[in-house]
Amino acid sequence: MADWQMRTKRPLRGPVREEAGPALKNYITPAGLQRLRDEHRFLLSRERPAVVEVVAWAASNGDRSENADYLYGKRRLGQIDSRIRFLTKRIDAAVVVDPAAPRPGSAATRVFFGATVTYKDAVGQHVVSIVGIDEVDLDRGHISWRSPLANALMKASPGDRVHLRAPAKTEHLEIIDVEYAPIPSNPFREPPGAQSTPRVKGS
Repeated sequence: MADWQMRTKRPLRGPVREEAGPALKNYITPAGLQRLRDEHRFLLSRERPAVVEVVAWAASNGDRSENADYLYGKRRLGQIDSRIRFLTKRIDAAVVVDPAAPRPGSAATRVFFGATVTYKDAVGQHVVSIVGIDEVDLDRGHISWRSPLANALMKASPGDRVHLRAPAKTEHLEIIDVEYAPIPSNPFREPPGAQSTPRVKGS
């Protein structure tokens, strides 16, 4: 067998790796991004340092294996660090879309991210706003742009009829109105019981 034939039959040194696909963009409104940033800042600058201080204080009190303050503090610290990593990734991937920004031409009356849509189904009339996955608030009608309902509404205009396919049935929706306006969002608030105040030494 010729040398060139031997070379072509040699196995590859390792599997050929496909290039990683593009990271999924995190479409979000300005208010939604601000809420993520406020929570990230609170955890990083207030709650985490306070919990670290509690853990250090509890560790100085003796046997850590039976020290409830120490064990709870370590577990809480892990939860905080996990949330900080999650928020960092979401903020880094954020693509901000202002619902109130003017849309050119027909885009102003078609459903895209940030639209507030009035539609009618067999039950009656409903109003939803299409927001980021970190901004979902079903009580206020804020739905994710990746939800089945948003997918059904996308690119539709007033007067269009669209189909919402659900596991049990297919619903028929009629678009009544499409509006682009500011979408109110609740600001980040410090959660009840948050360890945001460092323990006073000696207490």
